[in-house]
Amino acid sequence: MRIQLVDPSAFTPPYDHALAAALARAGVEVELVTSRFIYGPVPGAEGYTVNELFYRRTARRGLHARARMAGKLAEHVPDMLRYRRHARAADLVHFQWLTVQPIDVRLLPRGRPLVLTAHDVLPREPRPGQIAATRRLVERMDRVIVHSEHGAARLRDELGVAPERVQVVPHGAFDYMTRLPDELPLPPELAEVEGPVVLFFGLFRPYKGMDVLLEAFREVEGAELWIVGMPRMPMEPLEELAARVGARIRWIPRFITEPEIPAFFRRADVVALPYREIDQSGVLYTALAFGTPMVLSDVGGFSE
Repeated sequence: MRIQLVDPSAFTPPYDHALAAALARAGVEVELVTSRFIYGPVPGAEGYTVNELFYRRTARRGLHARARMAGKLAEHVPDMLRYRRHARAADLVHFQWLTVQPIDVRLLPRGRPLVLTAHDVLPREPRPGQIAATRRLVERMDRVIVHSEHGAARLRDELGVAPERVQVVPHGAFDYMTRLPDELPLPPELAEVEGPVVLFFGLFRPYKGMDVLLEAFREVEGAELWIVGMPRMPMEPLEELAARVGARIRWIPRFITEPEIPAFFRRADVVALPYREIDQSGVLYTALAFGTPMVLSDVGGFSE
């Protein structure tokens, strides 16, 4: 069987790699169709092929190119049409992300089974018309995969997906990260830290409850809080709150490349996930891979 895994914007390279490699080990011919990940190195292909079909011109301009988003939008329709032709070589197409739903629903491949993994059941900050377009998009899928019963219930109740088209597949631990050949040490200023460390890791987004964590850290003595990841929200309110809290907080507000990730999870005594809402989280399954204890909000699929 020939399966194409499709992640146009390379949103989740670790997940894409783990799934593609597992399918390849099971004897499936796998092609990962994506774009160049411009933030750092990605896992090497193990038994599958990679086709960086999407957003080639924008990727060549680099991370700091002006009007990068506009460039991707300009390439999106031609690239989706090009992919629709390319999909004729697949027996099954498995989309990981389709984020321009009003457009994507009109450009899906025809004549072969379509599967979508709903990493986010619904857009978290929806634009006008996006929810309705998401509903039309999932209606076109032969199967929709989620990683929790919570996500399955949302698909059925909020998007009206028929139960027989919903498949719950548990999210596995990212154990391949524990065996990276090019693992990097912590930066010297972090390696010198003594005492317990609480780690918040991942993109900074409002739904992740960083303000909840900062408030709670008022009650913690003798430990440091490391807040590590790329901001995707205004930082000034959080920085002001951190100053009022007065606790020992270190900000590492940048993208952490894959070779850097293991050192953070090996060093942390606890990983905190104070989310307000979630279906599932890759950070949780990274912490599981390293055996790092966690403190989590009882939301979404976490309790499963």
